[in-house]
Amino acid sequence: VAITTRLLVSHLSGIRHYEKDIAKVKEEKEKANRALKAYQDKEQKEKEGKGIEKTDSVKHGGEVKSRNSKPGRRDKEFEQEEYYLKEKFESVIESLKIFKNDPLFFKPGDQFLYSTYGFTLLSAVVERASGQKFTDYMLKMFRDLDMLSTVLDDNEAMIYNRARCYVYNKKGRLVNAPYVDNSYKWAGGGFLSSVGDLLKFGNALLYSYQAGQFKNTNSRLLPGYLKPDTVAMMWTPVPKTEVSWDGDGKYAMAWAVVEKKQQCGCCRQQRHYASHTGGAVGASSVLLILPEELDSEAVGTGVVAPPRGIIVSIICNMQSVSLNSTALKIAREFDKEKWAQ
Repeated sequence: VAITTRLLVSHLSGIRHYEKDIAKVKEEKEKANRALKAYQDKEQKEKEGKGIEKTDSVKHGGEVKSRNSKPGRRDKEFEQEEYYLKEKFESVIESLKIFKNDPLFFKPGDQFLYSTYGFTLLSAVVERASGQKFTDYMLKMFRDLDMLSTVLDDNEAMIYNRARCYVYNKKGRLVNAPYVDNSYKWAGGGFLSSVGDLLKFGNALLYSYQAGQFKNTNSRLLPGYLKPDTVAMMWTPVPKTEVSWDGDGKYAMAWAVVEKKQQCGCCRQQRHYASHTGGAVGASSVLLILPEELDSEAVGTGVVAPPRGIIVSIICNMQSVSLNSTALKIAREFDKEKWAQ
């Protein structure tokens, strides 16, 4: 088989996640697919009109349910031993030994399976392509983006304002998170950051995404960190990637995305946005980017400049906290306030 970087970045490679038992993975996927189908069937019935008034709580009932079920699955995921590795790896190439001899769960390109180890392999590709250590390459990029508080989650280093992380024990009491060494998965969960830095990261992506739409700026507009077409590609859903935790969303390239859609007049308008959650031992996070629907006249006359939209970043030092629906609600409130002005 052949595994491409595009398959890796969209979690279509067939490389396992933390669970080694393929039977258990298939069982979980079937449960998730049944829940997603039930949500979609409910949406279809509501669209056909069964006498249900589509208030916001009804419209998003399935969405909230599926997202709120995520902590349960994540609690189960955190039972995997590999989450708690204490071995220090000196390079991303060395960390490949954890999974490199394991069988693929399916033929690459056939199915979606979120895989942290797929991103470990992707970081090895970046290392070989750039000719630099992956961690050095990333830290340089963070400096370019003025993300000066984003660093490696290195246990030995003295990191200013590093937060303590917490988990609930079996008795439901809050305790300190156990010691882990994340050097085996720098790309998939090995960096520490701040809300401010994540906002800068979101702004850089949003600026890059919109920069190509602003034509009449007399060359006063600096180019984005990435090309507009690159970000558009990253935020375009990839086939076979229906995500189980969001009834509206699909996976793209390292982002979960929701496309703009309105099926019928006076029905719910679905805005285009990109988001991603993060879960680690003792911590949870989300970054959500809701681009503004730009007015062609304002863009053409150069009255406004990118980035235009709403970015929501949440980080908490608690494990298994579902934050995606909260971030979306916050974004919608700010969006509503903007249009009310």
